Formats: sequence, C-alpha cells, structure tokens
Amino acid sequence: MTMQQQRGGQQQRGGMLAGRTVVVTGAARGVGRAIAETCAAAGARLVLADILEDAGRDTAASLAANGAEARFLPVDLADPASIQALADGVAAREGVVHGLVNNAAIATGIGGPEFDQLEIATWDRVMTVNVRGTWLVTRAFAPLLVASGSGRIVNLASDTALWGAPRLLAYTSSKGAVMAMTRSLSRELGPRGVGIVAVAPGIMRCEATEYVPEERHRLYETGRAVPGPQDPEDITATIAFLLTQGALALTGQVLPVDAGFVFT
Repeated sequence: MTMQQQRGGQQQRGGMLAGRTVVVTGAARGVGRAIAETCAAAGARLVLADILEDAGRDTAASLAANGAEARFLPVDLADPASIQALADGVAAREGVVHGLVNNAAIATGIGGPEFDQLEIATWDRVMTVNVRGTWLVTRAFAPLLVASGSGRIVNLASDTALWGAPRLLAYTSSKGAVMAMTRSLSRELGPRGVGIVAVAPGIMRCEATEYVPEERHRLYETGRAVPGPQDPEDITATIAFLLTQGALALTGQVLPVDAGFVFT
C-alpha cells in the first residue's frame, strides 16, 4: 500500500489525523484549546497539558463530550521534573506520540516597558518557560516521537520576532530563540524521521490578549495583506496539517501564519 493510500484510508476513518496521538501544551484555553479542537475534529487522540488544571480538565471533558478521545495531564514548564512526569505519563498509557505542539508560553508585556525598564526577573521567567521549557518538552517527548515512525513537532513562535516588535523584548527574544531552535533541531531530528516546524502567528483576538493595548491590535488589523482581526481558529488548520505524515518536507521552516502582516 502506498503512503497516499494510507493517508486516504486515515481520512476515511475520521480525518487526516486519525490514528495519531497528539500532545498539546498550553491547551486549557485560548490558542491551545483551539488547536486541540481542530486536531480533535481531524481525528487525533489528544493529550492536553497545562498549568491551569481546572480549565484543562474542562477542555478535555468538553472534547470528550463531543466524541473526541482526550485526556488532561498537568505540567509546569518552569519545572523540569514536571515536564518529565508529563512525558512519563503519556508513555505509560499511549506508548508513542505522533505529534507534539509546543504552544505553552508566557506572553505578557505587549506594549509594556522599554528594554531598559524591563525587570530581570521578568526576562528570566519568560526565557525559562518559553525557551528552556520548549527545549525540555521536546527532549522529553523525542523518544516517543521517534518510536511512532512519523513524529511531527509544531513550535508556536510569533511574528513579533520577524518584524522586531518594540516594547516587548523578552517575549520577542524568546520567540526568536524558538525559531532558531526549530531550525537546529530539524537537523538533529530529521535523521530520526521527526519533522519540526515553527508557526509564527500575529496578535490574535482571544482571552489571552485582552490586556493588549488597542493601538497594537489596530496596527496589525490594518497592516495585514488580508485586513482585519486574526482569531485562533485562523491558524489551527495549518497546524493540523503540519502534524500529518505528509508534512515532513517542511521541516526546519518558520511559517508566518498572520494574514500577510510580514513576509519572509
């Protein structure tokens, strides 16, 4: 049977991610929840991970009530032991993982202090969660992704690192690091059959960005090639495709999925 026939068979059985186990971090709400919902609709078996335990369990229960196979496990990306416990818990029940979405991150501070007013503690916290946490989650799940034979990783970056958003230095720097990490990891994971891509959306209208100054929202919404707001659902179909077997040739790429605010 050809790979095309196999993929076609999967779609007939319930979507392009049917039969694939996908782990999504930061899945309790906002963008992470939207990613989980789209992956569930595409037939994935889901493990949702978040530091927000009550909201995470509610999201898993909601997906399950709609017919998806989903469960929640807690994780704190600032704690290496918590990350390893997450991977161990997935390994014990699922055995292998076909897709990992590194979505969890700290995104506070948009339109905040200038670089010389930024607190060292804030910088360290953002780097610990967004950069070290992404690396440690990837490291912990790599054996399970390799074992699946078709592992795919999607890292959530940000187009702020592509156009150099001001007054957002810690976050912008952390997402630039995620892009560089993606490229480097593609050369280490590729020989093991694992593809990795970074998706760089713009600012979205969701509960996690309610604090963003309206002028920053307007900057994006008037500056996009397709003008208007961007919702989490605008990026999730792209992410679902990148988790499929057919996305391996895109490994190492940084994809700005922001309706044309930046071009690369």
